[in-house]
Order: sequence, then C-alpha cells, then structure tokens
Amino acid sequence: MNDSPTESETNAQARAEAKADVRAAEAAAIRRRWVTLGEVLAVIAVVISGLTLWNNWSQRSDSEALKTAEAQQASTRAATLVLMATGSGDRELILRPAAAEQSVQSQEVSFPSALGVPPAQTTGEPRIEAAWFERALKKARDTARLPDESRGDERLPVLVTTRFLVAGESHEDVALYDVGYSISGRWLGGHSVTLRGVSLVSRVKRASGQAKLDARWNALLPAKSAGHK
Repeated sequence: MNDSPTESETNAQARAEAKADVRAAEAAAIRRRWVTLGEVLAVIAVVISGLTLWNNWSQRSDSEALKTAEAQQASTRAATLVLMATGSGDRELILRPAAAEQSVQSQEVSFPSALGVPPAQTTGEPRIEAAWFERALKKARDTARLPDESRGDERLPVLVTTRFLVAGESHEDVALYDVGYSISGRWLGGHSVTLRGVSLVSRVKRASGQAKLDARWNALLPAKSAGHK
C-alpha cells in the first residue's frame, strides 16, 4: 500500500493554504483599515476639540472686548458735561448737567473782556444771574448802537469752567456757552435783561478759553451793530 499523497491531494492542500493566506491577508488589510480609520477619527476629534476651544476663546475675547469698549464709551459719556438751564424767574438760570450721574461741585463763569466784568464763582448751586453783567451789557449795547428793545433772543457768550464728580472721580469741563437773553423796558423805568437759556458752543482748553470767548463776542456784536446803523 502506497501512503504518499497523490498529486491531486497535494494540489488541494496547496489551494487550501493559498486560500488561507488570502483570508489572512484580507483580515490583516481589514485590521489596517480599521486602525487607519481610527487614527483619522482621532485626528478629526482633536481638530474639532481645538476648533471648539478656539471658538470659545474667540467668543470670550470678543465679549470681553465689547464689554471693555462699552465701559470706555460709558466712561467717556459720563465725563462729557453738557449743561442745561431752567429758569428761576427771568433774572436767574439754574444750571444742571444733562446726565443724572454727574454732580456739579463748583463753577466759574467768565465774561468777554470788553464788558470789564469779573468772573462769577458758584459753589454747589450752579447758576447764571443777570445782575452779574446786566449793567455792563447794556452799556456795551449802547456803545454799539444796538436797539433798546430786543427783536428776538440775543446771545451773550460766556466761558464756563465746571468741576464735577462722576462715581466719585473729579473732572473739569471748560466750554463756551451762549446765554440767550432779551432786553426790554421803558425810558423812565429803565431797561432790564431777561434770561432765556443756554446753549453749548464748543469745548475749549483753559489756556485759550478767554481768547476764544473774546473772539466770539467780537464776532457777534459787530454783526448786530452793522444791521442797525
């Protein structure tokens, strides 16, 4: 009896081994594909995590920048003084800040040099009184040959230096304002000045404030004078 394998058996065995090798190769390839896919997913997860962190940081940064900008704007607005006037009869204007958070501590109201009127000082009660400048103003109008009766609201420029507080911090504002007034009366009874209100002209530096005030006075008075010669 011959125990050696036949040729057909050898070929069958070879084919079986080849198939096994193919299956093993395919299994290895599948494992490699899964490993590669896992690596790709890991990289994607890292990228997504990084983008999420960057987005969160960017949003926080933008939010903080916005809050800082808003705070700076609010601080600038709070430190910007605009005065409003309310009447106390016809002879006095009570001044108050347009912003409620501002508290006026003291003021100095300066007048055009041509009037020869000293600055008026107020503390804790900001105001403008007609008595401070009325006589000098009427004399200047007479010299300029302006009419005894106003035909509308006249303007007297003044320089107002205000020291005020905002949230406990001290600030100073130097600005030109026009005081609106009218003048009327009779020959025997004399003429009187009635105050109407104030309007902001411009902010100026303390060093150049009086010069700008005098320039505005000289610009306003001739314009009135020339129209009534």
